Amino acid sequence: MDIKKISPNLSVSPQISATDISVLKAAGFQSIINNRPDNEEDGQPSSADLKSVAAEAGMDYVHQPITPGQISDGDVADFAANMKGMKGPVLAFCRTGTRAINLWALSEAHSLSVDAILETAKDAGYNLDGLKARLTDMSGDTAQSRDELSRIDNAHTYDVVIVGGGAGGQAAAASLRARDKHLDIAIIEPRDVHYYQPGWTLVGGGVFSRNQTKRSMKSLIPSGVEWVRAAVAGFHPDSNSISLESGEHIRYRALVVAPGLKLDWDAVNGLRETLGKNGVTSNYRFDLASYTWDLVRNMKKGTAIFTQPPMPIKCAGAPQKAMYLSCDHWLRSNRLDDIDVSFHTAGGVLFGVPDYVPALEKYVEKYGADVCYNQNLVAIDGEKKVATFAVTGADGTVTKEDRSFDMIHVCPPQTALDFMKAAPITNDAGWVEVNNETLQHVRYGNIFGLGDGMSAPNAKTAAAVRKQAPVVAHNVISLLKGRESAAIYTGYGSCPLTVERGKVVLAEFAYGGTLEPTFPKWLLDGTRPSGLSWMLKEKLMPNLYFDLMLKGHEWLAKPEILTHKPLLHDVDSACDFEDKP
Repeated sequence: MDIKKISPNLSVSPQISATDISVLKAAGFQSIINNRPDNEEDGQPSSADLKSVAAEAGMDYVHQPITPGQISDGDVADFAANMKGMKGPVLAFCRTGTRAINLWALSEAHSLSVDAILETAKDAGYNLDGLKARLTDMSGDTAQSRDELSRIDNAHTYDVVIVGGGAGGQAAAASLRARDKHLDIAIIEPRDVHYYQPGWTLVGGGVFSRNQTKRSMKSLIPSGVEWVRAAVAGFHPDSNSISLESGEHIRYRALVVAPGLKLDWDAVNGLRETLGKNGVTSNYRFDLASYTWDLVRNMKKGTAIFTQPPMPIKCAGAPQKAMYLSCDHWLRSNRLDDIDVSFHTAGGVLFGVPDYVPALEKYVEKYGADVCYNQNLVAIDGEKKVATFAVTGADGTVTKEDRSFDMIHVCPPQTALDFMKAAPITNDAGWVEVNNETLQHVRYGNIFGLGDGMSAPNAKTAAAVRKQAPVVAHNVISLLKGRESAAIYTGYGSCPLTVERGKVVLAEFAYGGTLEPTFPKWLLDGTRPSGLSWMLKEKLMPNLYFDLMLKGHEWLAKPEILTHKPLLHDVDSACDFEDKP
């Protein structure tokens, strides 16, 4: 825990865990205020669980959830009332502590000077300059408030602001710096850990340890790029600015938006409550991939179910990769004959690019797996070990079907992030609305998108980001120099389908399902299982990710540059799971 003492009666901190509560009690804290909404990110302990542990420790606990950047006067009053009614000292927390200290600052505006509040926050490591105008208004000094609003209007303007420190944001920053080391760039990212998510399949297959997929965010921020550790609260494209949860506004000449997407665990009734126990797992979470391997290696007989929701999802092949690696282990250990394996997909085909399906079907047959099409997981009863599917018939009618399981690997439904759905730069579904080729926004010319959170119909993979980042970097530089965006993205994506330990079907494709292999067919035929492809997946790709892509080295990723700006037009999905008549 990183506890910051604000006053004799209040300290603030980033997210705490259930095991931290006994430490807080031993340190003398009597009460806890949780200012973070539940399910804000994967692996976050629920408020109910924290409250239960706090009660066992004899501590008061209040959940006052605050959405980043949306602190109302009523919220401030509620916080003040909580502080008044709770035994001290109190610890208030959220994701980073920013919302908690904002609430304290606003609640003290009538009794402390603005300068004293800002200085106290600064000493604790929080910059509340963006809150100064509101604090001044609440203190009654309207002249100072007008001056402060003017200061915000004339705030520092970055050449490029990047929203998101995942694969897309980091790769774009590195490619920009590789082109122009003098650019003034900021990455906005609240998390302090970066994950190599493609490695989680191999964690679930017993090949990697999960710590191999984890790096500190600080270690990956490109040299010369400023890391603003904060959450974005809103986009203001008409004034070329974004607002942070602290109230601060940041201005830009060009904006790159790479926020990622939301794993919607709550879209499946009962799923969140049973994840990580009762045989329910998912390789889509860092803390659960190792549980997948525990289940696989300890399973001797029974029923194993693997699920895939409707598109879009991260890496469209990942759900069946988990099945193949599990079956391979059971086959090698002479257990597969005693395990009933089924793959339930909401789609109508095994894989969205037909050229790769024959090789995959051979492995389905080899492992004796039952593939159930047009079946979407809608509920799980973990204690009873029953999964409920919505089954769409040939005539379009939907019925419910229950299946018992001993182990179930779930790929969760996936959507745009909640804070993006209301943003003026997204489409109706919440995806950043971009030109499919230039990745430039269709309405705001100085905004670009890449990664899982944008609207282009490509496969959402790290390999796609590797090709997108140079396109975005080239076109941002062109924009800043007054030229047209002429670098184009073909829709490239790659999905290394781990069909057995030691072999991979290396699917590489672009818009419309067109094959786009990196290597000549005589060296590597991606439509066939290959040991060389496995070596690339296990040995080369992690280094390619961390040491090349995130460092601005564009090996085999140089963008195609046209002599003119391409016209906006629709393209077909790169990986289409709909069954075609």
